[in-house]
Amino acid sequence: MLGTSLVPVITVDGPGGSGKGTISRLLAQKLEWHLLDSGALYRLTALAALRNGVKLNRESELAVLARDLNVVFTVNQEGEPSILLDGTDVTLDVRSEACGESASKVAALQSVREALLQKQRDFRALPGLVADGRDMGTVVFPDAPLKIFLTASLQERALRRHEQLKAQGVNANLSSLLHDLSERDARDAHRAVSPLRPADDAVEIDSSKLDIPTVLDRILRLAIERNIV
Repeated sequence: MLGTSLVPVITVDGPGGSGKGTISRLLAQKLEWHLLDSGALYRLTALAALRNGVKLNRESELAVLARDLNVVFTVNQEGEPSILLDGTDVTLDVRSEACGESASKVAALQSVREALLQKQRDFRALPGLVADGRDMGTVVFPDAPLKIFLTASLQERALRRHEQLKAQGVNANLSSLLHDLSERDARDAHRAVSPLRPADDAVEIDSSKLDIPTVLDRILRLAIERNIV
């Protein structure tokens, strides 16, 4: 049996609204690789806490919820990813701003991160894995042959999130989104456990003025140059 260390991984880390989710999904589709949306696991833990009446300061209880998550990632007929929690479609629930805020708080807890670490590593399987998150290249897959740190200006990320929510029919205030993203950035960057930062060997891409095809092409070229694909 081929050891998982020989299965190629491309990690895509970065702050909220940088476009890493979209880029990771398209990259996985292009390569026909597996996809890990690690942020969804923290959002699912936060959602499970809400549904089970567990407060976000109850670290040990949250760790149990994280360890026992019954989650399935699927793709619907339109090619869009769907997430099932305990057999129920929660795709829209986990993408809400409120769930994202709660997930950022949950992700700062060491025991929760430890509970989800192996669950994330279990996604590594042939022919390869695209891992989207905030500590994929630094903690979860430190041996990945290609690590991307995707970022964008705070203003651009808030505008993207605003347009995304509008497309979903959700009313959102741009100034509030700017404030929330700024707070989330600070919390992710300064948390004691697995802070958001580029891996030492990561390739940093600022997508503020780049469109999706350009970013995707740049990453694919890097993968080819490194003989990953």
